[in-house]
Amino acid sequence: MRGAFAGLAAGDAAGWPAARHRSALLAGWARRLHRELDAFAEERQVTTLPVPFALNQPVAPLAVGPSDDAEWLAWTALTIREDRAEAFGRLAGRDDVRARISVWAALDNLAAGKIPPASGHDNPHHFDDAAAVRAVAFGAAGLDPLEDACVTNAEDGVLGAVATARAVAALADGAPMADAVEAALGALPPDTAIGHAAREALAAARAAGSPFAAVPALDAAVLDHVYSYGVAAAQTVPIALALADAAVTSARRTPGVEGFGAEGFGAERPGVEGFGVEGFGAERPGVERVGLERVGAEAFGAGVSAATCLAPVADSAPALTGALLGCAAGYDALPAAWRERVRTLAGCCLPELAGADLLDIAGRLA
Repeated sequence: MRGAFAGLAAGDAAGWPAARHRSALLAGWARRLHRELDAFAEERQVTTLPVPFALNQPVAPLAVGPSDDAEWLAWTALTIREDRAEAFGRLAGRDDVRARISVWAALDNLAAGKIPPASGHDNPHHFDDAAAVRAVAFGAAGLDPLEDACVTNAEDGVLGAVATARAVAALADGAPMADAVEAALGALPPDTAIGHAAREALAAARAAGSPFAAVPALDAAVLDHVYSYGVAAAQTVPIALALADAAVTSARRTPGVEGFGAEGFGAERPGVEGFGVEGFGAERPGVERVGLERVGAEAFGAGVSAATCLAPVADSAPALTGALLGCAAGYDALPAAWRERVRTLAGCCLPELAGADLLDIAGRLA
C-alpha cells in the first residue's frame, strides 16, 4: 500500500504539470506574469517557453513534489468509508478547491440535487480519469471503487477506475504484473474505447521491448492528436498498464539477477530460490535483498520516466504508472530520494491537506 501511494505521488511529481499545479500556492501576480510571458513567446516566435517561477516569494512550492493526483488520493483514503456522495457533497460550494472538470461538474450536479449515477453521467467530462486516480486507494484497500467512480464519472471514466482498482488490488495481494494487467483488462470490454486502447497499448509496448522504446508507438497508437484532452481515461489508464507491463518485462533482464522470469513481480521463478508471491521487500534465501530492490527501482524508474515523455498525458499517466509499479515493487524498493520528497503534500488542490504525510495516510488506511 505504501508503495502504491508513494509510487503515485512520485509519478505525479515527475510530470511537468505538477509545477503548474503547485504554482497555485504562489501570489496571483506571479501566475499572471507567467501567462504574459507565454503570450510574448507566442507573439515573438520565441522557442524558450517560461516555466512557473517565484519572484521575491518562497520557492518551496515549485520544488519537485506531489500535486493534484496525490492530494485527491489522500482525500479518498481519508474519506473512503463514508458515503461517497456525502463526502463529495461537503466540497460543493467551496471556492478553495482545485479539481478535474468532471469533479467540478459533479459537485455542481450534487448541489443541484442530482444524485449518483446522474451526477457522473450528466457530466461533460464523464470520460476523464479523476476516478481512476482515486481508485488506487480502493484497490490498495481491496474495496470496490464503483460507488465512488459513479459520483464523478461514467462509461470509460468508470471502467478506468474499476480496471485500476483491480490491477492495484492484484498487486497488493502479491500477484505478478502480468496477472494484474489481465485483471484490469477483464474490466475493459474490447468494444469500448478504453478497452480497445488498452489492448493496442499493450501490443505496442510489448513489441517495442522497453518502456522508453515504447514511447513513439504509444504516441501513435493511443494519443488523440486531433482533440487532446490530457486526462482522458481511455488514454491514461491504457498507457499506465502498458508501461508498467513493459517495465517489469524489461527489468527482468537485469544482469546479476539470475532467473528473473517473464512472469513479472511476485511469481515463483526458476533459479531464484524463495522468490515468492510476497513481492519485493522481504528477505529470501539465495537472493540478496539489494538485488531485488535494484530490479524494482529500475522498473519503477523506467516506467515512470517513459510516461513523463508522453507530454500530452503527463498530468496523470506517470502517476498511474507509478502507482502500479510502486505497488508491485514495494515501498522499500523505490529510490530513497523520491520516497522522502513525495510524502509531504502541498495543499495546492485541497488546502486542508497542506503538510499532511501521505505515508501516514496510507498507514491509517492499511
